[in-house]
Amino acid sequence: MRETEDDRWEVEALFDLCFAPGREALSSYRLREGVPMARDLCLVARGSAGEVAGAIRFWPVRVGDRWDAMLLGPVAVHPTRQGEGLGAYLLQSGLDRAAVAGVERVLLVGDAPYYSRFGFRRLDGVEMPPPTNPERVLGIWDWEGVRGRVTRALPGGDAHPT
Repeated sequence: MRETEDDRWEVEALFDLCFAPGREALSSYRLREGVPMARDLCLVARGSAGEVAGAIRFWPVRVGDRWDAMLLGPVAVHPTRQGEGLGAYLLQSGLDRAAVAGVERVLLVGDAPYYSRFGFRRLDGVEMPPPTNPERVLGIWDWEGVRGRVTRALPGGDAHPT
């Protein structure tokens, strides 16, 4: 189901549980500061008791001050639900929603062996803010000719310096 404002604190608690302390110091979080998430693409999966079992978020970004893209992440599954395919389901569902919404390109920072099964590939010439390992910058869909630094985006599409 689509994430709502009422889900926010439970989703944040899931991310705190699943990721190391200081996760918000990562470069991808700097791209999210002051930028509303793409709410129509963000999903929450709940268990039979109503608990948050998994979540995925998307954020608008700009590449090279010219191209729009969606930054995928974070995506997390509660430790008691890992290994059930819920992460893959959330990822594919989010990508399906993005495609229907007309999103041309999605990027993320992650492990190529895992994300390649969804069609992600390493992006040469697309630079995340440091300290991001360029080997982990992955994208899907229309990245032909897209080059430059990834920056924050305002809802109107203007870039913010990071």
